[in-house]
Amino acid sequence: MTTEKDVEFKFRKNIKEDVRPWGKFRSFPHKQARSIKIITINPGQALSLQYHNHRSEFWVVLDKDLEVTVGDEVWRPEAGEEIFVSQKSPHRLHCLGEHPARVMEIWIGDSDESDIVRLEDDYGRT
Repeated sequence: MTTEKDVEFKFRKNIKEDVRPWGKFRSFPHKQARSIKIITINPGQALSLQYHNHRSEFWVVLDKDLEVTVGDEVWRPEAGEEIFVSQKSPHRLHCLGEHPARVMEIWIGDSDESDIVRLEDDYGRT
């Protein structure tokens, strides 16, 4: 049986970093991904506190001033921080800054937009 730790390990193991004279790039295992998107959160706004039954997510924080909730942990990550969100783990993004903040999100697992279980939502969605 594959555990969430196995899923995370396999995904992270396949991230490749290549150093070049001008800097570096990180290549993510897109063949494992069901979706890759950039999420933009407006100032003062938050996504639902939610979880997913059929996917895990891998986030790369692109901008500062975000508050991240994953499980019982709440913190303000640095730009460039990489975060694994396990399947069925409650999570949320909240923009605390004066400018929109972005996260690159990679879905790991067979899922679609309907795989959202909202626990709390500022907009009255269920």
